[in-house]
Amino acid sequence: MSTKSSKRSRTDGAAGSRPGRFARMLDGVERVGNKIPDPFILFLLLFAVVAVASTIMSAFGVSYEVPGSEEGPQRIQGFLTAQGLTWLTTNLVPNFIGFPPLGVVLTILLGVGIAQRTGLLNTLVRKAFGGAPKWMLPYVAALVGVSGSIMSDAAMVVIPPLAAMVFKAAGRHPVAGLLGSFAAAMAAFSCSPFITSTDALLSGITNTASQSVASLGTTPVSPISNHFLTFSIAIILSLVAGFLIDKVLEPALERRGVAREQKVEGAETGAGKDDRPDLKMDTEITATERFGLRWAGAALVITVAAVLLVTLPAGAPMRNEDGAFLPTSPLLSSVVFLVFLTLAMPALAYGLATRAITGGADVAAMMGHTIKDMSGFIVLAFVMSQFLELFNWTGLSTWIAIKGAEALESTGFTGFGAIVAFIMLAWLINFFIISGSAQWALFAVVFVPMFALLGYEPGFVQAAYRIGDSTSSVLSPLNPYVIIVLGFLKTYEPKAGIGTVIARCLPFSLVFLVIWVAVFAVFFFLGLPIGPGMYAHI
Repeated sequence: MSTKSSKRSRTDGAAGSRPGRFARMLDGVERVGNKIPDPFILFLLLFAVVAVASTIMSAFGVSYEVPGSEEGPQRIQGFLTAQGLTWLTTNLVPNFIGFPPLGVVLTILLGVGIAQRTGLLNTLVRKAFGGAPKWMLPYVAALVGVSGSIMSDAAMVVIPPLAAMVFKAAGRHPVAGLLGSFAAAMAAFSCSPFITSTDALLSGITNTASQSVASLGTTPVSPISNHFLTFSIAIILSLVAGFLIDKVLEPALERRGVAREQKVEGAETGAGKDDRPDLKMDTEITATERFGLRWAGAALVITVAAVLLVTLPAGAPMRNEDGAFLPTSPLLSSVVFLVFLTLAMPALAYGLATRAITGGADVAAMMGHTIKDMSGFIVLAFVMSQFLELFNWTGLSTWIAIKGAEALESTGFTGFGAIVAFIMLAWLINFFIISGSAQWALFAVVFVPMFALLGYEPGFVQAAYRIGDSTSSVLSPLNPYVIIVLGFLKTYEPKAGIGTVIARCLPFSLVFLVIWVAVFAVFFFLGLPIGPGMYAHI
């Protein structure tokens, strides 16, 4: 969508009238958010701040001591010194290459890229919609939306218009499918029945941030460390989102008389080609695609059987020396490989069966395009890795964490209430920093060590962050996908604006937040693991 179109969509609904209080609030959020630098520049500025602050604190002899550590007092190390400059020049490349999320995320996305570019993921989504009866459509749209994070950000572009078309074909309101599936996908982006690249990205950042408190005996975080929680909440939120689409969103659209037919401005008068997204998509599965799905299913069964063969028998190579899987084992250490395998093998089979793949060069090209699409993340990872490593090397992250933990302990605010307050902070900050990886990188270096000093596992703190980050992203005017779905919506409501999208997604955000926190509390107070070997307390 062009910049001109974006500006028009933001003003159409307000023409001729003074914006309401809610609209003015959204405008204020957008103005403040737009003043925040791009994440790349933001981390460069933060690097400079840490460099100067650590040098000043080092000159004044500021020190810290991790409770329970045998190392004794440690002094803050200044970056603007001979030692600091030597550290950077000798560690610039290791900092980048050793950045945990980099290799993990790219590996998983290579598998996702094959599955997307062969057409397997798109066909699975269309099949899920096409085979659903009319009464079940809201729940199918919700489940597909919640599960769509396996497609990464592509879910926000592929699923909503497809859901709108299916709803319309079934005699239901297309805008309910459009906005309902978008709200489900966006507000529950960090939970999924599957292991996704988000799990890999967040766990890598968490492990980097927890290095300074490793002496406390914290459990390393893997892409499956939150999976018991995220799987459970994905199922619950799918049902809740389906209910909200069926009983709240769709009836509200009917009451307001929102059009069921597309009304693109200028289409009838020939006033120029409209540049908004096209909703024409086909849910019909062809014979070739059905043939490909059968081969993909067979490949998945064979892959799973092979994994079980080296996992289940006594003495199997995927077990640890004690014959178990916890706390560590080759199985848990192979999660990234296994996720890649279960994505790539069915995708390769599907591609070969449908002739989307005719040779090894096609697979290489698909993987190459995936890496090209991730170039922005790679550039951001470079500067992000330098900032995180500097924060750890100077000792500033540990010093802040210790002071923060001492402040919380002095007020007695160290229980589940402190975790909920952290969730709400993430919920609010998401209005201004929309990049989940950038926000978690900022939060993790402070809050992971701080909560570890209070006795909480880094993986548990990461799970708390995911709640706030996911549930408010659908409300942020800075979210580019809010603008994209607005383009879809304007084909039905030409005068709709950002506030229209946010207002209709608000019930999903608030209900998701309350239910997710409630389920999180159940795991916490019953002492249940939120993932394999990952509990709330160290």
